[in-house]
Amino acid sequence: MTKEGNIPILKVEGKTLPEVWERSILETWEKGTNIRTEYDKEKDPPSRDCTMIMVVEEPFSEPRIHRAFPAGLEELEVYRQEVLDGVHDHWINPREGKWTYTYHKRLFEYELEGQVINQINYIIEKLRERSYSRRAQAITWNPKTDPPTEDPPCLQRIWVRMLKNKRGASLLNMNTHWRSRDAYKAAFMNMFALTSLQEMIAKKIGEDILVGRYVDISDSYHIYGSYYEEFKRFLATVKERTFEERTWSTEFAQPFFEEGKKRLKDERSP
Repeated sequence: MTKEGNIPILKVEGKTLPEVWERSILETWEKGTNIRTEYDKEKDPPSRDCTMIMVVEEPFSEPRIHRAFPAGLEELEVYRQEVLDGVHDHWINPREGKWTYTYHKRLFEYELEGQVINQINYIIEKLRERSYSRRAQAITWNPKTDPPTEDPPCLQRIWVRMLKNKRGASLLNMNTHWRSRDAYKAAFMNMFALTSLQEMIAKKIGEDILVGRYVDISDSYHIYGSYYEEFKRFLATVKERTFEERTWSTEFAQPFFEEGKKRLKDERSP
């Protein structure tokens, strides 16, 4: 039982991404506390909120996609490329009221005192040198520019380390740490993209490196009161459909991912 005045700390575990994400949503709804946010309108109910720890044992086991995440499969592929490839880094322009950052820019091209630092390359090189290093991490927060903005980064840090299993294979484990997170409308897409980054890092360290468990830690994991009515449809879906009916495999999603890639290609065409 959480003491009055303390934010609940919840933990969910499972084999696949959609399984763990769904459990995290239900746990937040059932056991989270009610608290207001800086984005609330006057008549919005308070959000359901907690500190959440998610453990995904096999991030690339199928099914890998939950049907109820509030976006399309094309958008999921576009977002994955935003994080891994920086396809929308050119949208950063705070002076014109546009984006103030992208995760790709902060992870691959972090700007500090006139230098541009590729933190992902550092992680790869560090673990090639010392697979057991505890220093393989990357940050996003900029204490000079982020506090005054309306929408500072939610992702704060990623940390990775390798460990051999009983068969002698090396597994790349990843932890991600989040300041704040929209559990229903953002977390699944975040997890999908960050585990794709985990896979990319593993492959660049060495073709024989496997993807290990993924741990996702959010200081504030919340379901906004402003969309409670929409969220009730998610709750109904969980009750009325089997897990197989609530998920998709990567194979099923692939044609939609190709459409997402085509959209990006058309976007870049003059």
